[in-house]
Amino acid sequence: VSRIPFTSCIMIAAFLSLGVFSCIIETQNFRMIQQIFAHRTQIHLMVLTITLERLTISKEQCTVQIKSSFVPHSQNIDFVSGPDFMGAKYIHGQTLTPEVKGAARQSVHMISVPLPESLTLLPEQQRNSWLFLTALASTEEQVKACFMEGQSLIQLDQLYSSHAAAWAAVWKQSCISAKGCRKLNKALYGCLYYLLSALPPLTSTDFHYVGLSPGGLSNGGKGEDYHGHILWDQETWMFPSILVFYPELARILLKNRVQTLPAAKIIAGQQGYRGAKYPWESAVTGFEVCDEVVYGLKEIHISGDISFAFQQYFYITQFSILRLQLLKLHYAYWEIRSITVCNLEMLAFKDLEFFQKDGGWYVVNSIAEFWSSRVTWNTLEECYDIKGIMPPDEYQSDVTNSAYTAVVAKYSLQFATELGSRLKVTVPSKWMKIAEKIKVPFDPLKQYHPEFDGYKSGMVVKQADVVLLGYPLMYPMSSQVRKNDLVMYEGVTAQDGPAMTWSMFAIGWLELKNITQAQHQFNKCYSHIQEPFKVWSENPDGSGAVNFLTGMGGFLQTVLFGYTGFRIMKSYLCFDPIIPEDMGELWITGIKYLGNELHFQFSTQQVTIVLIRPCGFQHSALEVVLSDSGKKFALIKGQPVTFFLEPGMIRRKCAAASSVLSNKL
Repeated sequence: VSRIPFTSCIMIAAFLSLGVFSCIIETQNFRMIQQIFAHRTQIHLMVLTITLERLTISKEQCTVQIKSSFVPHSQNIDFVSGPDFMGAKYIHGQTLTPEVKGAARQSVHMISVPLPESLTLLPEQQRNSWLFLTALASTEEQVKACFMEGQSLIQLDQLYSSHAAAWAAVWKQSCISAKGCRKLNKALYGCLYYLLSALPPLTSTDFHYVGLSPGGLSNGGKGEDYHGHILWDQETWMFPSILVFYPELARILLKNRVQTLPAAKIIAGQQGYRGAKYPWESAVTGFEVCDEVVYGLKEIHISGDISFAFQQYFYITQFSILRLQLLKLHYAYWEIRSITVCNLEMLAFKDLEFFQKDGGWYVVNSIAEFWSSRVTWNTLEECYDIKGIMPPDEYQSDVTNSAYTAVVAKYSLQFATELGSRLKVTVPSKWMKIAEKIKVPFDPLKQYHPEFDGYKSGMVVKQADVVLLGYPLMYPMSSQVRKNDLVMYEGVTAQDGPAMTWSMFAIGWLELKNITQAQHQFNKCYSHIQEPFKVWSENPDGSGAVNFLTGMGGFLQTVLFGYTGFRIMKSYLCFDPIIPEDMGELWITGIKYLGNELHFQFSTQQVTIVLIRPCGFQHSALEVVLSDSGKKFALIKGQPVTFFLEPGMIRRKCAAASSVLSNKL
């Protein structure tokens, strides 16, 4: 009998494109492969497989001792054992304490195939595999149904193949590939894998999704992974990359904010304000669950962050009034009487249903109402102040006129006014007046934005703050002011700060076409990636939240919005690419814009854009318009459009279509 010794060759790897984590142990005669994966589509199932195989011709028996650290005990859940189910162990329980006082305790049910003490490859066997299935759900009925489904897939030999096929479909639909940089490619696959794994599959409708936490699922009592709570990280750091690939998933994240709106209104009222003030940390109930009171009271920019996410979603999915008019004209021209104006309105404004019927408007409106009650008129400077707040730079806890907070407040009021007009809802006229007069600190002598009133040059900053004005907020400023902001804060930002910070500096330098400085900042991100599974730590020394999805979100944005120059504008999608020599080519598949699906290829010299899947309506046709040369290219399905590297935009060909159709009629 042979037992695999500890001195064997061990290889640990993450095949993230397949969603599988592997550990391979080899001796001279045998190989053991341990694989773990969370099933992509059967979201309640986790799978462990152990395979033993011979590497030489022999009849020697091989036994592997199995040691498991799992015990049916938790410091947070009062687990009890139930009767075995289909030969597997069944435990269930409730969380020991509710999320907030008076809330229900959450139920957890788990069925798992127990691990034996050892596994043996018999003399007559060349190879053998053992599969151990675990199902998790919130009810006994559901966990048993999921376990039975998993066992059925095992019997059909489809458990792994269905998982692998689902991930293959994901990469085919949405993928980022740097053709000349293997290191970057691996990091990108890792970021996308972990981020998408934290989101529900598009086909899943059987559970209430709470949202994206900086550290993913709660890690229990450790305390540094944010307990699975939802913060600004969701909207500011993770949302943009999800939005351009999967607007449907972005909408799910926003729906969570709709569902927790009643709690946000109560919080605002308790603090003496109107509208909705979202908590700094939230979970199922939507009430404040942050351990430290100061963040919940002072870091109020999160409400503006949420409104800005709604705005970006609206701009990337919207259908214009003109499109409705064109559709009406089109069907009137062809006399298709079976399609009524009502049907056309539903068709043309399907994306507006989220705001009209599903509560999106009430979030946007309530946040604007909050800001209108939160500002204070400054008679001396004739502007509105926002006092007593904590900016993204959490080293400061009680400042007036945080530049970042002021801009998201301004945008919240402006977007609510714009959206109200589109939905034919009357909003207070004073909202735009307040927005115009909210003070955004600016130093006219040094030509930069002080972080807040009274900020002194050289004060240390925790993380990205003012640099966020340029991106993602796109606050109007000259190139010189943008550069001054980057230079001013790059030198005073804590070097051991959270991972996402340097991504924003990199994007800023890419805007200014300073590729050397951008690469210097972007390369800092790699110190947060821990091998071999490409797991991110919040801080470069490995401390903080693990696995830090926020850092991954920033990293992805550097590629998706930095090197490409993508910007989601009100009526078009901008691009302004700059590709470093060592990257070779950057291929991005599956960008969604106005219901169309696009593929981009960027090189150091040229750009190629392919319309993979059109929206389906003739009058939703897109065109590429180049900024420098003024050239225009119609995007037709499957026909690549290639041009030399220069900035431009993708927009709807609405004006030309309107003119032609009107002449026909």
